[in-house]
Amino acid sequence: MSTSTENPPEVVAAAPRRRTPTLSRLLLADRVAVVAAVVLVLAALCAAVGPLLLGDAAQRQDLGLSRLPPLSFDQLGLLGLLGTDPLGRSVLARLVVASATTFSVALPTVLLAMLIGAAVGMWAGFHRGRRETVAMRVADVIMSFPSLLLAVVVLYVFDPGVATIVAVLTITRIPVFLRTARAESAELQRRGFVDAARTFGTPSSQIIRRHVLPVILPTLLTVATLDFCYVTLAESSLSFLGIGIQPPQVSWGLMVAEGRTYLRTAWWLSFFPGLAIVLTTVSATVLSAWVRLATDPAQRWRLTTAGATKHTPTIEGGVA
Repeated sequence: MSTSTENPPEVVAAAPRRRTPTLSRLLLADRVAVVAAVVLVLAALCAAVGPLLLGDAAQRQDLGLSRLPPLSFDQLGLLGLLGTDPLGRSVLARLVVASATTFSVALPTVLLAMLIGAAVGMWAGFHRGRRETVAMRVADVIMSFPSLLLAVVVLYVFDPGVATIVAVLTITRIPVFLRTARAESAELQRRGFVDAARTFGTPSSQIIRRHVLPVILPTLLTVATLDFCYVTLAESSLSFLGIGIQPPQVSWGLMVAEGRTYLRTAWWLSFFPGLAIVLTTVSATVLSAWVRLATDPAQRWRLTTAGATKHTPTIEGGVA
């Protein structure tokens, strides 16, 4: 009597399944993007809490401490890190307080321009016809004037305050978002999922809000990040020309303008505000390029190169 011995079933290891890398993991894998994000976060923190902590120090005058060089810790302690200006005020304290003024112009301008421009652009691109024509002609008229020159003329006539600067720069930046949203929504309104929504009787406003906006939002955020750089430079240029932020308020551009007469004897008065402008705008540009790749499924593979997404693969049905 023969006994048949059954072979034990073979354990077939399933192919490793990689997790889709999250945005935070992709960001941590890109050192340049991490540095850019850290710079922007520090600048935002300075703008948010800096005036509360250093507001008095930024206005405190002492002619006995006039134009002290950087690293003057003996006279001012930590506030002497970047030296003092001709009135004996701490450059570090003024730089931190100035970040709040610069951000109070750049952020509202970009947000208002994006909201207005994107809303009109999606509406015009989705409905096409006469609405699109009117919207595009208005955008062409605004863009036919050099934005910085238009701001100079308006601010020369009216009071150059923060609200006026925000209003003028918002008008000049609306066409950028309008044209972008119009092009994207005009292409999306021919897609199958939009036709399906129309078939079920969904109103146009809901189609735009639920189906069009989520698709074009990454593009709008990328444009907004780049526009933040432009508005920051525009505000600094206007303040440098003397028709932007006015004393006793302070901005980075105004600090550069006030220090230009002391470039040979007190170079730090203009150098550090200029460095803050450069670091902020370059960081925003780098982070904008990263966000464009990270939010586009067709381009995200560029961030998942060798060594960019180191993780332990999971095994179905067993342990790796």
